[in-house]
Amino acid sequence: VEIYHVQMPLLYPWRTAYGEDPNIDSVLVKLDSEGEHGWGETTPFAAPAYSPEWAQGVFTLIQRHLASRIIGVEIDSAEDLLNKVAMFKGNPFAKAGLELAWWVLAAKLRGRPLHRLLGGKGDDISIGADYGVQDNMETLLTKIQGAIDHGYPRVKLKFRRGWDINMLQAVRDRFPAFTFHVDCNSSFTLADTELFKKVDRFELAMIEQPLDHADLLDHAELQKQLETPICLDESITSPKAMENAVRLRSCRYVNIKTGRVGGISNAVRIHDICRDAGIPCWVGGNLESAVGSGISVELATLPNIKYPADIFPSKVQYASDLSAPEVVPSAPGKLATSRVPGIPYEPRPEMLKLHTVMSATVTR
Repeated sequence: VEIYHVQMPLLYPWRTAYGEDPNIDSVLVKLDSEGEHGWGETTPFAAPAYSPEWAQGVFTLIQRHLASRIIGVEIDSAEDLLNKVAMFKGNPFAKAGLELAWWVLAAKLRGRPLHRLLGGKGDDISIGADYGVQDNMETLLTKIQGAIDHGYPRVKLKFRRGWDINMLQAVRDRFPAFTFHVDCNSSFTLADTELFKKVDRFELAMIEQPLDHADLLDHAELQKQLETPICLDESITSPKAMENAVRLRSCRYVNIKTGRVGGISNAVRIHDICRDAGIPCWVGGNLESAVGSGISVELATLPNIKYPADIFPSKVQYASDLSAPEVVPSAPGKLATSRVPGIPYEPRPEMLKLHTVMSATVTR
């Protein structure tokens, strides 16, 4: 098992309700078996602001505790792998680092594109555009127009105090009929219910993660009072959390991110729980390199993925992607699925060396 903590500089700082990231901190994992290898990527960011995990902690946990439990062991399924590290509580991003690499390796050993191994279908997937808090409103409006001109079917907008109703009003005034939704990154409380009732009038596709990152109860209460669907992101960390959200009626959409939920097998289970409950899903990302984005593209081929994904062409965020080939649109608002066993993306050695903060190799 090879592990790399990398830091990838963004073209433009990523500003959300919880802060600003000038770089994306990610953990890449390589598994070798039977003369083949597979790469996975898990991206919890530099600090525990999006979730309780962070990149250096994920790197250390995989190095010191998780990797040794799968070295030299035959692993027949992703569930088998997760069972071998189940004694360690939580830490889905860390577990996903190994599990995602296992899926890519398994698909390559079987000679099948990853999405085919998952039961997905299609030659491409639909993607949307996503904009953080900008320096000024005109910059945002110009970027939205660019996204529309490039064929994106929807735009996601970061939503935080001071960049809220006035921002939405300016956007709707300029683009009265286009599909938008907002992402709050768990920065509000039920005390802000009246604010969200004002959001209803903008006819958004959804309000993503308005309340606490670990909450299901308050989201259920807020959803009762709103016409706009609530989408859960940070709160859905496992299939069990999804089952509870269904019971409580906490949401009407779910954003599935492979790292946040502990890998692909959990992502598929969450997808299936939502399908059975009549809750549509979509696939999100954490601004990964082409490796992580490529894995997410494969997941987005499943049948209950009903909304364009947050998976971006490389040039949207990076001057040069750490991995190759770069992610490029196959058509306006579309990304192609894999045509090769596994996924077509791997880190470029020179870029991996340039951006690595720390690395380790775990052997028997």
